[in-house]
Amino acid sequence: MSKVNPKIVRKIRHDRVRAKVTGTAERPRLCVFRSLNHIYAQVVDDLSGHTIACASTLDTDLKGELTGKTKINEAELVGSLVSKRSLSKGISQVIFDRGGYKYHGRVKALAEAARQGGLKF
Repeated sequence: MSKVNPKIVRKIRHDRVRAKVTGTAERPRLCVFRSLNHIYAQVVDDLSGHTIACASTLDTDLKGELTGKTKINEAELVGSLVSKRSLSKGISQVIFDRGGYKYHGRVKALAEAARQGGLKF
């Protein structure tokens, strides 16, 4: 049996999700990218191709808060920050795009924190 590259499998899963999920101006897409050390979230209007709000663990607003935190706690901070930024731009409803990742761990923590921050999925 041959080994399957996990990056290719995630890309296939992500394409399957993106075939069903499209962001509009009224309800943009909250997409998540998870790397080994960081997590990124963007609120994107796919019809115009613009990013409305974004947050990541590399953000200067979170720089002091991230020291000594676990990756799940960092993802919660990113979720609350992206919800605060999108609410300030007038976006209260989004469609969640998990990016081909399982709804588990850091992705789930980011989504739950964004929900608690006021975003409706």
